[in-house]
Amino acid sequence: MALHGWVIPAMGDSVGLRLPGSVTAVYHAAELLPLALGGLFIATLGVLLPAGWAARARTATALRTE
Repeated sequence: MALHGWVIPAMGDSVGLRLPGSVTAVYHAAELLPLALGGLFIATLGVLLPAGWAARARTATALRTE
């Protein structure tokens, strides 16, 4: 987000445009929290299946496949 706030105005200035705040302020803090929590939830769901497989695997078998 910091890079976006720096690059987009610089790009506008390079072509002689002054971009309105609605272009640079895409996300607000109130919108970022649910997005971050949703990302963590999806990542947790995506890791449960491989973690279950790893928990059930025998140690010697897991080490041999490495």
